Amino acid sequence: MALSTLHAPAPQWLSRVRFVLVGTSHPGNVGAAARAMRVMGLRELVLVAPRSERVARHPEAVARASGALDVLENAVVADSLAQALAPCSLAVAVSADTREFGPAPQPPEEIAALAFAEASADASARVAFVFGAERNGLSIEAVGQCQRVCSIPGGTDYASLNLAQAVQIVAYCLRAHERLHSPAPPAASASPAASASPAASASPAASAPHFASHEQIEALHAHLERALVRIGFLDPRHPKKLMPRLRRLFSRTRLEVEEVELLRGVCTQIEKACTNPYAPPGRDGSYSPVPPNEGDSE
Repeated sequence: MALSTLHAPAPQWLSRVRFVLVGTSHPGNVGAAARAMRVMGLRELVLVAPRSERVARHPEAVARASGALDVLENAVVADSLAQALAPCSLAVAVSADTREFGPAPQPPEEIAALAFAEASADASARVAFVFGAERNGLSIEAVGQCQRVCSIPGGTDYASLNLAQAVQIVAYCLRAHERLHSPAPPAASASPAASASPAASASPAASAPHFASHEQIEALHAHLERALVRIGFLDPRHPKKLMPRLRRLFSRTRLEVEEVELLRGVCTQIEKACTNPYAPPGRDGSYSPVPPNEGDSE
């Protein structure tokens, strides 16, 4: 294969893929991650609650970036993971740990195919890959905010990768999938009639599902939780694992915008039907609905 076919400008869809580093403490890892991203054509770096807000400006970060200064200079610092993921319709947690209520882990090649399909089919879709801190990785709560989990295969006795190494592997899989699976240009012998047919000219994005953003999904979870508390199905003092289970359910289904609006409409009707708030816990500690037009009685 000619070298010119291996080195090419980054495809446009990669501009809508962001890499999110959560709680990063070592400036050298930030610089090395920026270099790994830049060489694969990825430029959008988000730092969530880093140990220092100026970690991307640290001399060691600049040195380890080895010229990928545009990625460092344009890196965005976010206060929370929710803020970093707000515009994204697909969030992928990169983690070697399996979680009881998280999505089943997938290898980076499968995740790359999913990201490519989503970002190339919908020009408004944004994809995020979330990496944890050097020492502890991603928390259960952070993984719960993602729809997919990417796990890089390794040895059974030692599966710990350096942060920048993990970034490089995921970035390469994204770029390799695009190179290997992009549709070939139309053949020169194709007839004008065939190329002018409605089926040939139809845009794939026209029929592609418009998945809800992370911000919309989080708003649904909050609304659903309020509605479940209102009808007595969820005890806010002892929530147990109800909401994580519902998160896992919705992450498997990949809700579309209209479906989120439908579910929120149901939640709104529940709240309207329950016109009275719940009474404080009774003597036995249980929650129960307040009957209409009745107050607490002793």
